[in-house]
Amino acid sequence: MNGSDTLITTVDPQGERTLLRVAHIVYGLHALGLAIGAFGAATVVGAFLFGWPSIVAVIVNYVYRGQARGTWLESHFRWQIRTFWYALLWAIIVGVVSLPLTLVIIGFGTWVLGLLVLGAWAIYRIGRGWIRLNDHRPMPMA
Repeated sequence: MNGSDTLITTVDPQGERTLLRVAHIVYGLHALGLAIGAFGAATVVGAFLFGWPSIVAVIVNYVYRGQARGTWLESHFRWQIRTFWYALLWAIIVGVVSLPLTLVIIGFGTWVLGLLVLGAWAIYRIGRGWIRLNDHRPMPMA
């Protein structure tokens, strides 16, 4: 175990099981949002940011985040919340950069490329977090 894998504190076993279940549900909702984007008419990032599964997931994150404070599961709640908000921030940046460039056609390419990279990043973040959760390992603090 490296330094990011250390446990902070523990909660009662029932409380930890509940938080663990909630974290799995949130990863599952985010994964559903990504899958809807990958296999539906929306983009991966669009479905992740504006689809009901991820919006519900972020709300659930904020509801249970306080109960996870001080436990190894806190890092997963933080990871999930940051993944959503960073994706939104980067989607806005991609749009702001690409919109003026559409006047010279290149903006369409930067927009598509930006959304593809952002979609892959979101899939990576949700997958990495869920794997570590299955292994009962916290996420890095960074």
